[in-house]
Amino acid sequence: MAKVVLKAPDGPPSDVERIKQESRYLRGTLAETMEDPLSAGIPEDDNRLMKFHGSYLQDDRDVRTERQKQKLEPAYQFMVRVRTPGGVATPEQWLVMDELARKYANGTLKLTTRQAFQLHGILKWNMKKTMQAINNALMTTLAACGDVNRNVMCNPNPYQSEVHAEVYEWAKLISDHLLPRTRAYYEIWLDDEKVAGTPAVDGEEEPIYGPTYLPRKFKIGIAVPPSNDVDVFSQDIGFIAIVEDGKLAGFNVAIGGGMGMTHGDKTTYPQLAKVIGFCKPDQVVEVAEKIMTVQRDYGNRSSRKHARFKYTIDRLGLETVKEEIERRLGWKLGEARPYHFEHSGDRYGWVEGVNGTWHFTLFVEGGRVKDYDDYKLMTGLREIAKVHTGDFRLTPNQNLVIANVTSEKKPEIEALIAEYGLTDGRRYTALRRNALACVALPTCGLAMAEAERYLPKLLDKIEEIIDENGLRDEEITIRMTGCPNGCARHVLAEIAFVGKAVGKYNMYLGAAFNGTRLGKLYRENIGEEEILRELRVLLSRYAKERLDGEHFGDFVIRAGIVKEVTDGTNFHD
Repeated sequence: MAKVVLKAPDGPPSDVERIKQESRYLRGTLAETMEDPLSAGIPEDDNRLMKFHGSYLQDDRDVRTERQKQKLEPAYQFMVRVRTPGGVATPEQWLVMDELARKYANGTLKLTTRQAFQLHGILKWNMKKTMQAINNALMTTLAACGDVNRNVMCNPNPYQSEVHAEVYEWAKLISDHLLPRTRAYYEIWLDDEKVAGTPAVDGEEEPIYGPTYLPRKFKIGIAVPPSNDVDVFSQDIGFIAIVEDGKLAGFNVAIGGGMGMTHGDKTTYPQLAKVIGFCKPDQVVEVAEKIMTVQRDYGNRSSRKHARFKYTIDRLGLETVKEEIERRLGWKLGEARPYHFEHSGDRYGWVEGVNGTWHFTLFVEGGRVKDYDDYKLMTGLREIAKVHTGDFRLTPNQNLVIANVTSEKKPEIEALIAEYGLTDGRRYTALRRNALACVALPTCGLAMAEAERYLPKLLDKIEEIIDENGLRDEEITIRMTGCPNGCARHVLAEIAFVGKAVGKYNMYLGAAFNGTRLGKLYRENIGEEEILRELRVLLSRYAKERLDGEHFGDFVIRAGIVKEVTDGTNFHD
C-alpha cells in the first residue's frame, strides 16, 4: 500500500505541548510541589501534568468570593478519577472506594458517564494516601484524564449476557495496551525507586505515545447492539460488537466522534463517529493502536480547541484517514456488517444472566452515591458489597449494576435492597430515568452554570408537565451540562441544556433516542421560566400529534420545530 503523505496543521505548538515536552514523561516537579506545605494547590504546569495521573486541581467555587475577600487562597482540593475498564469493580474494590470517599473525600462517590469512579474534595496532604489505597486495591488513576486514551467503555449489561465477558475482556486489553508506560506515576505516588540519570531517550519510555503523548484526550467505547448505552458514535473510536449465532464475530469500527464545542465559535462543533469497516476480535487491539497513532501524528497541536480526532478527520478527509490507518495496519478493514440500535438507556431492575446468575440495575440519580436524610444509598451499597460475591458494574448512564448475583445469594441481596429502599427507578418518570448531568458547580473549573445539583429540581417541575400530558412512562432522554465540553454527551439527548451563564442555558432538541443523530440549537441563553414555558408547549404537542411509537426527538424534526442535523459540520447552520 502506497505511503499517504498527510499535511500537518499550521501554527506553533500550544503551551501545553511545551509542558509535556519538558515534563520528562509526566514527572515535571509534581513530586516536589505535592510536598510543598506553603500552598494547598500546585503550579499550573504541574496541574496540566496532574491530569495524566488521573486528577484535577479544583477549588470550591461556592466559597471562592468569600475567600478572596478574606485574602485567602482558593479552597483548593483535588478530584481523583479511577479508571475501571468497562465499569467493572469487585465488591472489595467498591468497599475501598466507599472508605476513601468517607475518609479523604467529601463523603460521596461519583459514578461518571465513562464508567469510572470520581472522588471529590481531597486535600493535597491526603492525595498520596488516596492514590496508594486505590492502587493497593488493584485499580489505577493513571491516564483517567489528560492527552491520552481515557477509560475504555463497554456495555455492562447486554441482552446477550454470555457476550459480556468476551467484550469486557477486549475492553480491558485495549485499555491496558494503551496505558502510558512512564514510571513517573509509580515514582510520585507509589514510592517506586527512581532510576538514576535522565529518562530514556525519546520514544523508548513511551513506545506508543512518545514524549508529547496525544494532541488531546482520546476516547474509546464498545457497544453491543441493540443497546447503544455507551453512545458509541460520541467516541474517537467506537467499536460495535457484531454478534452472529450468539457468538462475537468481530467489531464494526467507527471513528471521529466527539461532543465538545466552544460557545460562540462555529469552527468548533460536536461530531458523530463514522463507520469505516470491520475487524475480527483478535485484531481490535491493533486497530485501536494504529488509529490512535494517526491522531498522534496528525492531530492539531497548535489549537487545543481544534485538537480532537474529529477535526483531524474533517480536515484530512475520512477516506484519506482510513487509507492511512490501513497502511499502518498493513491490511484492509473488512466490509462493515449490519447492526441496529434501539436505545441508549439502561435496563432497570432484575435481569437474568447466564449460568443461573442475576443482574440488578439500580437507579442512581446524577451518579451520586451518598447517604441522604431519607435514603441511605451509600450505606445500603456498602452492606451489599460486604456479602456480594459477584461484581459491580458502573453504567454509562451513571447507574449501577449489582451483577453476577447467584441464585443462592439473590434473596439476601433482595432483602438488603428492600431494607434500604434501593430503587430501580420505576417509581420515577421515564424522563428522570433517562436523565444525565455532569458535575459542574461547585467543583468544576469550566462550569458556567449548575448541572448535577440543578437538574433534579428542574425535573420536579418538568414532571408536572409530563404528568399533565400522560407521558409518565414515555422514554425521553434529557441531559444537562454546565459548559459545552460535553462530559454528559449532551447533544445526543432528545432534550439538552448546556450552561451559558449562571441560571442560563442553551436548549437543544432533535437528537435520536438511540444516539445516532445530534440535536439542534432551539433556544439560546434561557432561564427556568422560559424552559418550562417552551417544554409545556412542546410536550403538549408531542402528546397530541405524535405518530404511533414516535420518539420525541423524531417528532420535533417531523413537526418542523428544529432542522435535522445530518453531520457535525452543519451543526451551526
